Amino acid sequence: MNGFVTELNVLGQEDSTIFDTDMEYVIPLYQRSFAWEEKQLTQLVEDIDDVADNTRYYMGTLIVARQKNTFEVVDGQQRLTSLFLLLNCLGIEVPHTLKFACRDRSNYTLKHIQDLLQENRSSLDMDELEEGLRCGAKILSEKLKELEKKQNTFGSFKDKLKRVVMYRVEVPENTDLNRYFEIMNTRGEQLEQHDILKAILMSYLYTDTDKEVFAKIWEACSDMTGYVQMHFISKGNEVRETIFDSYWNCLPSPEWPDYEDIGTMGTRFDEQCRIDEIIRRDHDVEDDESNVDNDGRVRFESVIEFPFFLLHTLKVLLAICDISHKDADKKIVDDLLDDKKLIDSFNRVIENGVYENRERIGENKAEFVKRFILCLLRTRFLFDHYIIKREFANEDAEGEWSLKALHVSGQQTKKKPYYKNTRIVRSGVWNKTNDEIVRSNIMLQSALRVSYTSPKVMHWITELLIWLSKDDCWHIYGDDDHEGDIESYTDVVEDIAKEAVKSDFLENEESINNGYAMGVNTPHIVFNYLDYLIWRKYKGFDDFKFEFRNSVEHWYPQHPSEGTFEEWKDGVDQFGNLCIVQRKVNSKFSNMSPEAKKSTYKNMIAKGSLKLRLMSEMTEKKGNRAASLHWKEELCEQHEEEMMELLRNACFGNDE
Repeated sequence: MNGFVTELNVLGQEDSTIFDTDMEYVIPLYQRSFAWEEKQLTQLVEDIDDVADNTRYYMGTLIVARQKNTFEVVDGQQRLTSLFLLLNCLGIEVPHTLKFACRDRSNYTLKHIQDLLQENRSSLDMDELEEGLRCGAKILSEKLKELEKKQNTFGSFKDKLKRVVMYRVEVPENTDLNRYFEIMNTRGEQLEQHDILKAILMSYLYTDTDKEVFAKIWEACSDMTGYVQMHFISKGNEVRETIFDSYWNCLPSPEWPDYEDIGTMGTRFDEQCRIDEIIRRDHDVEDDESNVDNDGRVRFESVIEFPFFLLHTLKVLLAICDISHKDADKKIVDDLLDDKKLIDSFNRVIENGVYENRERIGENKAEFVKRFILCLLRTRFLFDHYIIKREFANEDAEGEWSLKALHVSGQQTKKKPYYKNTRIVRSGVWNKTNDEIVRSNIMLQSALRVSYTSPKVMHWITELLIWLSKDDCWHIYGDDDHEGDIESYTDVVEDIAKEAVKSDFLENEESINNGYAMGVNTPHIVFNYLDYLIWRKYKGFDDFKFEFRNSVEHWYPQHPSEGTFEEWKDGVDQFGNLCIVQRKVNSKFSNMSPEAKKSTYKNMIAKGSLKLRLMSEMTEKKGNRAASLHWKEELCEQHEEEMMELLRNACFGNDE
């Protein structure tokens, strides 16, 4: 490397680190505080864990400006700070060479990071901790514990980390750092794997018409906001109505000839008109207002991004076309939905895949590409109508879960889309009944969504899309002789949750051996499915919604405040004493007694998980016994029995 570019090992062979340097890294005030959340930190851990043997992984570039005794970090501070936290979570001794300019709480947190990780609260001033760093350390610690549980050691992960490198690039002297930072954060996006995949697949097509059709469908599907119909924009809705009929809500055809004309249809109204046409009073310009509110916000937000949707669709195609590996004992694709292996996944299918009749995909790649792009379009249509979205309407900044279908009002060029609940009942059933069933479906899907936060493990989406797609979408549309059974869709969603609870908890050998006392290792789906069952069984919880509650909390704390009440050594991890909360709630609950939590955080508990609400309601003193002691000696076990009975009845067929 030259004098301005230095290759850095994140972790050296003797456990030296990227922070073993005579120069301090200083994060200037013009940069925001540490802001990486669970999504980015999970991705960081997964990227490192995915590093193959005998390969090195380039993590990114750290842009710095050399000062007298410091490197001022211009770009890359989120990743650098995350590595500092990660190395500490691994128990590696890390020099304190990372500092924040003029941010005392951030520096206090970094200085006391080991006390924080070891929950040595007597050495900490909790009010001085910076919340983003505290949450980041907790998330990384939990992710590493999950890895350790799978691998029985951190050794493998540390070995992979030793093959991770960053490049430190020094900007020239006298660079305007504020301007440089602004440019770095508004620069164009790099070419992504899905862009390269698009070019590869298109190269297998022979005619310009076929390539036009492919490109049009791909571009529409790649925008995961809103509904796919609204991404086909042309004069007089010509393309949209060719694909989705005049009502804009028909399932697209599975036959390639039905699309051959769309390649020659006008692309956009405003691209085809002459100036004299545009300035006419009666000139109508079609826009894509259906996907945005009047203030420019996206109205409907997908739960996954396009690269992952491509992987889901590939698995749908494999299922409905009965494609397998030419060597029967080998998997055609990985179980994990890994966007970093997007191109590799498609190459493996094309090179090794065979249809049911043993015909090789590689012998007619163009046919496979046509099948895939039509499957992509049809699957996206089903995804939009039957997989939950996040809807942002009116003044709601946080949005809410929705399951809606697109409909159209008006005539000809005056048509406008509107949205109402997807029909998941037989024809003729009242809308009110449908709305109730849709609510249950939304609750179940959102429970799955918040349980499996990494898009790599959202297999529930694949399962649902395959069920919806198989037999030419028979479950939805039926055939000439029989009506479909879309009313069973909610049962299918619930079965996925049930199977996860059974395999990961109720029938899990480790869980059984520990008497279901798994503590913070209790799978989140167990809590979320239980909350669904409570919501369904008891009245008074109409306000409840599933949110990203990703931290398991002990109601009776693991580490009581010193000298205030006794420690619970042999039962604190049992299921009855656990609930799931948001991480910011976990930090506030800390080591308080159950009755103190109940009285201090009434509003927080009232908006929390339903299991937590029930635990709080039960927490009362009995005679001379304090509420915490009553909980520990009697109420916790009672609560656990009730909750376990709910789970068992639902999962093993005794649900009322």
